[in-house]
Amino acid sequence: MTDGCPHLDYRPLADAGDDADARAYCTAAEEFVQAMRADVCNDRYDLDHATDCEIYRDHEGLPAIPGADGE
Repeated sequence: MTDGCPHLDYRPLADAGDDADARAYCTAAEEFVQAMRADVCNDRYDLDHATDCEIYRDHEGLPAIPGADGE
């Protein structure tokens, strides 16, 4: 595993002010992500963003994760 996803950033919400807590932001998806998604980005709980995150894999041009599309 690596040190985490290079596309993960932490930013405050635009309307929350400068002293607001930063939230997980995916630069590949260009949106804030939920805490469970950030766990994958940070490679927690034996997860790895390079093998377990469909957003990362799509952005990097890697094959889709089998079964990730609900089939």
